[in-house]
Amino acid sequence: MRSLPSIIHLDMDAFFAAVEQAAKPSLRGKPVIVGGLGGRGVVSTASYEARKFGVHSALPMAQARRLCPNAAFLAGRFEAYRQVSDTVMGLLRELSPLVQPLSLDEAFVDLEAGPYGPVLAEADHETGERLVLALAEDLRADIQRLTGLTGSVGAAGSKLMAKIASEQAKPDGLVLIEPGQERAVLGPLPVRALPGIGPATEQVLRRAGLSTVADLAEAGEAELVQLLGRAHGAGIHQMSIGLDERPVVADQDAKSVSVEDTYEVDLADRERVLREVEALAARCVRRLRAAGRSGRTVVLKVRRFDFSTLTRSETLGGPTDDEAVITATARRLAEQVDITGGVRLLGVGVAQLADYTQEDLFAQALREEAEEHTAAAAEAAAVESEEEPEAAVVRRWLPGQDVRHAEFGPGWVQGSGVGRVTVRFETPWSGPGRVRTFAVDDPALEPSRPLPLRREEGATSAEGAGSGGDGDGSGEGG
Repeated sequence: MRSLPSIIHLDMDAFFAAVEQAAKPSLRGKPVIVGGLGGRGVVSTASYEARKFGVHSALPMAQARRLCPNAAFLAGRFEAYRQVSDTVMGLLRELSPLVQPLSLDEAFVDLEAGPYGPVLAEADHETGERLVLALAEDLRADIQRLTGLTGSVGAAGSKLMAKIASEQAKPDGLVLIEPGQERAVLGPLPVRALPGIGPATEQVLRRAGLSTVADLAEAGEAELVQLLGRAHGAGIHQMSIGLDERPVVADQDAKSVSVEDTYEVDLADRERVLREVEALAARCVRRLRAAGRSGRTVVLKVRRFDFSTLTRSETLGGPTDDEAVITATARRLAEQVDITGGVRLLGVGVAQLADYTQEDLFAQALREEAEEHTAAAAEAAAVESEEEPEAAVVRRWLPGQDVRHAEFGPGWVQGSGVGRVTVRFETPWSGPGRVRTFAVDDPALEPSRPLPLRREEGATSAEGAGSGGDGDGSGEGG
């Protein structure tokens, strides 16, 4: 454990939603919800304005619509999030070569390994803390200057406490936990505050009467090992008393993303197993997207009643983050597994990871569009004569998607339906823009790449042509 709080943890505030608000002036100060917009979609990120209504990450989108019906509901724009993330991570690497990204919007930094390391090593405790605070404040100011976004920073002597500090700093704050204060800070927190404690472990601990981190520390290592097993129990006890020796690992490149659950009662019903696999696949996709990745190989893990463990995998034609594709593949793998005697554990993972591509983002929408067109064509063929012309395939526009019109310039899709698409024409550096409606197949309207959140040097005001005036319009996401 360090005597100086020289490990910092940065966590951007409501990242996906904040990027959308920065890119779309008409949404600033309003509730914004980003996630899957289909019937089984879930919330990826909610702005703080939406959180006041009870909306949070992983909430079913249908429930989010009931809680906050007037929010802007947007599909994700992962190319935009990646661009902003690259800027933020670049600032972190100026502080130290030891930067460990956890996702697009979250990372640990070891300040002792960077250019200020020698100064921190020679400084007395008070001077060292002042320097850490100054570096963290400069970092937050630089992020806001370059992106217009806010981030919360925690500083401590370990990764565990730095992350706890950044949680306490939210939103848009800075908290430093002095080495030696770990147990005082951790004690009142719920057990879920510790990494490695999920819903299943929490229930085991709660049944044993352990609900706070202080309870874990008082229970002692022997009792936790008895409850959770040797490795897990010992690790949880170490963290409960504030001990965390994990180093910051630079540019850690995960080879896979996975989630798993252990069940209190073995699952013996095939349909129940398949439902659990579908839920795990959905969680895996959320984690995959949060890391800004897509993957080519879907992996199923099954631990049976006798503790024997098997894995099944299927490699797809290309990397994807498509929840429907990953869920269908995982379910297909599960249907091939013998569950006689029951299943203790299930896991779903995605391997052979790749960075997001624009095709990943729209893969599901394009597939659904093709399926809808095929169904419509088949229905039309059944009732129309052979002389009737085949209906033309029309483009599908997603709420929040970047577009450009030949006359009105850059904008974003506010909503679409009944053969029409509503677009708000504005840029990150303009005021709220005009809303206009077009036919979905208007040849003058095309998808476009995201604009930077800050105007580039030498840029002219031509990019904002078509903006100005609120205008009236309708459509999802307003």
